[in-house]
Amino acid sequence: MSTDSSDWLEQLDRHLASPCLNWLLGAGVSYGAKIPLMYPLTDRIKALLAGSPHEPLISAVVAELPEDSHIEHILSQMGDYTALANRSRANNASIGGTTYDCEQLQRAHEAILEAIANTIRWGYVPAFAGAAEEIGSPTNSLVLIDDHSAFARALFNTSQAGLQDRRRPVRIFTTNYDTLIEDSLALTNVTYWDGFSGGAVAFRSYRFGEEEPKSGIRACVIKLHGSIDWHLGDDFRVWRVRDLDTYPNRNGLILIHPQATKYAATQRDPFAAQFDLFRRALSGREDNVLAVCGYSFGDDHINEEIELCMGRVDSRTTLVAFVQEREAMPECLARWRQGQWGARVFVLTEKGLYAGKNGPFHEPVAGDQRSWWTFSGVTKILRDGAGSLL
Repeated sequence: MSTDSSDWLEQLDRHLASPCLNWLLGAGVSYGAKIPLMYPLTDRIKALLAGSPHEPLISAVVAELPEDSHIEHILSQMGDYTALANRSRANNASIGGTTYDCEQLQRAHEAILEAIANTIRWGYVPAFAGAAEEIGSPTNSLVLIDDHSAFARALFNTSQAGLQDRRRPVRIFTTNYDTLIEDSLALTNVTYWDGFSGGAVAFRSYRFGEEEPKSGIRACVIKLHGSIDWHLGDDFRVWRVRDLDTYPNRNGLILIHPQATKYAATQRDPFAAQFDLFRRALSGREDNVLAVCGYSFGDDHINEEIELCMGRVDSRTTLVAFVQEREAMPECLARWRQGQWGARVFVLTEKGLYAGKNGPFHEPVAGDQRSWWTFSGVTKILRDGAGSLL
C-alpha cells in the first residue's frame, strides 16, 4: 500500500468525523429492510391498482412516458395534468384521447399514494431467481430495522462520539418515504428534530426560511420527498399521524412528492422548505461534508442543487459518495470529479476509491469487489475506519 493511497483513507475517515456533517440517503439504504427500490415499487403499484377505476387513467399516463419511467415520474405527469385541468375553462384534461376532470385526476393520484404508503409501511419483496414474492401486511410486516439501527449506532456512538459539545447536529437528508431513519435514531436514544412538534401525533411547526435548531439535539432529519406518515389536514396543516388513527381528518392526502394539489404551490409547501434546508446546508461558509449512500444520482433536481452549491467560488463542501459503479459511475459524478472543484469529490465504489481526478486506489484483487459502497459497508467504515474493508 502506497503512502499516498493511505493518506486518502485517512482523509476519508476525517471527513466522516467532521464536526459539520450532512448525509444524503436514498432508496438503496432501505433495500435490506425489505422495502422495494423504485422500479419494483412501480410494478407493485401497477399490480395493486389493476382492475381499479383508476387503471385506465394511470395506463394512459404511463403510455405517454419513456419506458424507463418510475412511479415518481407517473405522479409528476399526473400532477402536471391536474395543474392544467385546474387552469382550463372546462376543468379537465385530455389524456390518451379520453377527457378526465380534476376530481378523477386527484382521486387517481391519491390512490397511487395510498398504495405506495401501504407497500412501504409493511414491506414488499418481488419474486427473484426462483424465490417467491413476499407481501407484507398489517398482521405480517416484513420491514426490518437492523441495518438502520447499526448505522445510527456507528454514526453517533462511534464516529461522532465525544463531538456533541463542539459540533452542530448531523443533518440527515433522505429521499425515502419510510420512517426507518427516525425510528432507528429513537431506538439508539439519539435526540433529533424533523420539523414537527408534538408526540405520536404531531403538527409541522417549521416554516420556510427558518433555521433548524442548533442545540439540544444530535440530528436533524429532513425528508426531501415526504413521508408515509405525513398527511394534509382539512385545515391545510401538515400532520404526522400514526397508522390507523382516525384523527385529525386528513381526507386521505398523504404527502409524498410530487403532489397534485394546489397546496403544493403555496409557501406552506413542505417540499420547498425541505429543499431550502438542503441548499443552505451545502452553502455554508464553514468546512462541511456531504456524504451520500443509497442514492444513485438519478434525481436531476437533487443533482442540480449539489452542483450549484459545490460550484460556488466560496464553497467549502466536500462530497463523499458511496455508489455502485457497475460499467461506469453516474455521469454527474464522473464529470464533477474531473471538474474545477473535483479535488473536493471522493467516490467509493466496488472498484476502489477515487479522489478527484486520481484513482481508483485500493482496487480489489481480480474477481473480487469492495463492499464499502453498500449501506453495511458504510456502517463498518463509520464503526471501524475505512481501512477495515481492505
